[in-house]
Amino acid sequence: MRTLPLDDPGDPDLRGPWRYMWWVARGQKATLLLGVLWGVLWMVCQALVPVAVGRAIDEGVVTGDGGALVRWSLAVVALAVTAAGTGLLRHRAAVSNWLMASFRTAQLVGHHTARTGEALPRTIPTGEVVSVVTNDAMRFGGAYDVTARFAGAVVSYVVVAVVLTSISTPLGLLVLIGVPALTAVLGLLVKPLQRRQAAQREQAGRLTTLGADTVAGLRVLRGIGGERTFVDVYTARSEQVRQSGVRVAGVQATLDAAQVLLPGVFVVLVTWLGARLAVRGDISVGDLVQFYGLSAFLVTPLRTATETLDKLTRAHVGAGRIIAVLRVSPGVLDRTDGRRADPLPDAPLHDPTSGVTIEPGLLTAVVSEHPEQSAALADRLGRFSEVAGAPVTLGGERLDLLPLEAVRRHVVVSESEPRLFTGGLREQLTGPRPVPDDELSAALDAAAADDVLDALPDGLDSEVEERGRSFSGGQRQRLSLARALLTDAPALVLVEPTSAVDAHTEAAVAARLREHRAGRTTVVTTASPLLLDHTDRVVFLEHGEVAAEGRHRELLRTVPAYRRTVIRGEDA
Repeated sequence: MRTLPLDDPGDPDLRGPWRYMWWVARGQKATLLLGVLWGVLWMVCQALVPVAVGRAIDEGVVTGDGGALVRWSLAVVALAVTAAGTGLLRHRAAVSNWLMASFRTAQLVGHHTARTGEALPRTIPTGEVVSVVTNDAMRFGGAYDVTARFAGAVVSYVVVAVVLTSISTPLGLLVLIGVPALTAVLGLLVKPLQRRQAAQREQAGRLTTLGADTVAGLRVLRGIGGERTFVDVYTARSEQVRQSGVRVAGVQATLDAAQVLLPGVFVVLVTWLGARLAVRGDISVGDLVQFYGLSAFLVTPLRTATETLDKLTRAHVGAGRIIAVLRVSPGVLDRTDGRRADPLPDAPLHDPTSGVTIEPGLLTAVVSEHPEQSAALADRLGRFSEVAGAPVTLGGERLDLLPLEAVRRHVVVSESEPRLFTGGLREQLTGPRPVPDDELSAALDAAAADDVLDALPDGLDSEVEERGRSFSGGQRQRLSLARALLTDAPALVLVEPTSAVDAHTEAAVAARLREHRAGRTTVVTTASPLLLDHTDRVVFLEHGEVAAEGRHRELLRTVPAYRRTVIRGEDA
C-alpha cells in the first residue's frame, strides 16, 4: 500500500471527465487489479456455495453416500472460508483504491492552487475550490472503491449463468438475457440523475462561496447593519439548494427502489420456473436447491451493477468539477522547461514599466500617490504577474526567462493583507525548515512582535485559530512581517508593512528593520514618514513612473508632490 501524500501526483489528463478517470485508474492499476482479483474470488466463492450444497444433496443425501456428503460438506466449508478471507482482502484493496483516488485528486488540486496563485480565485470562487476537495474528490474515489465488487459481480454472473444453463437451457438463457436487460432499464435513470446532481452540485458550491464570503466580511456587515440582508440572501440560496436536492432525491429514490424491486421480481421469476421444472421431474432436488440459492445470490451482482452505475455517475459529475479547477492556467508561467533553479546573483532589479531600479544591498522605499501603482510594482518585481511590455530584469537578465523557483527564492514579496493559517505558530513563522530560536527571536524583535508572543500562554507552541482571528490586525501584520524576515531572502519586498500598527510600534519597526536587513536588498512600499526617514533611498512614482529619487528629507524639500503625498499619509 502506497503512503500518502504522494511524492508526485502526476500530470493529469484533463481532456474530459472520462479521460481523467481513466488516467487516475492507470496511476493505481496495481491495487485496482489486486482488488479485482480478490473481488472475483470473493463473489465466485459465494456463488459456488449453493452449487456445492446441491451436489451434496444429490450425491450424498439422496443416494446415501456418506463419503460424497463429507466431501461436498468440506467443499462448502472451504468455499465459505475462502470467501471470508478474500472478502477481507477485497475490502482492504477497495478502501485503498478509494483513498488513493480521492487523495491523489485532493493533492492535485492543492498543488495546482499553489501554482496558480491569484489566478484561481479570480476564475473560480474559493468556496467552490474548497467544495471540490471536501466533496467531489471523496465522491470521485467511490468509483474506484466499487471496481472490485463490480468485477466479481460480472464474473459470478457468468458462473451462475453457466451453471443454470447446464441444468436447464431455457432457465440459463433467461438469466443471460434478463440480467443485462434489468441493468439497461436501471441505466435509463442514470442520465436524469446525472443532470440533476450536476445542477445541485453547482448550487451547493455557490452557497458555500456565499457563506465563506459572508463570514470573511462579518465585521464589515455588522458595522453597516447588513447582517439581516445577507441572512435573507443566504436563506433564499439555501432554499434553492434544498429544492435542487429534493429533485435529485426523487430520481435517486426511484433508482434505489428499482435496485430492490427489479432484482426481486427477477429472482421470484427464476425461482418459480425452477420449481415448475422440479415438479415435472426435469431437474433433481439438488438442482432445485441450486436454483433457489443461485436465484437469491443473483440479487447481489444485480445490486452491485446498479450501485456501480450510481457511483460512476457521481464520479463523472465530480470529475467535471475537478478538471474545471485543474484547467485554470497559472497567472505566471515558468518558461525554462524545468531548468535547474540555481541561486541568482545579487544584482540590481530594474522595472522598465516604471523606470524603477532597485540597487542591491540598500533599503529602498517606493512612494506613490496611488498605492495600487506601488503594489503593482511589487508584483512585477516578484514576478507575480505577466507584464505586457518589457519585463523586469535582474542584473540585465529577464526575470521571466529565469527559473520561477529561483525567482521565488530570490525575491520574496510580503503582501499588505497578512494571512495566517490554522496550526502551530512556530510552523506559521518558519515553514518546513528548522529555524534556531535565536533567529526566530531576532525576526520577532525586528517586527516588534515580542509583545504578541508574550501574551500567548504557550509562546511559539501556541495554536493559531482559523485565519488568525484571535489576533488583531496589527498583530497579524507584525507576525507576517516576522515570517517574511525569516525567509532571509536576498531581495525582500514589503507592501505597506506597518499600515495596521500604531505610530509607536511603527517607529520601532522602522528602526529595527534597517538593522536586521543590513547589507541585503529590501524594498518597502509606503508613504509613512517614520519608515521613509530610515531608508537609504526613496523612489517617488507619479502616474506609475519614476518622478524623483533621493533621500526622504531631500525629497520633502525639493518635490512638492512628494511632500503632499507623505504629509497626507502622516495626517491619516
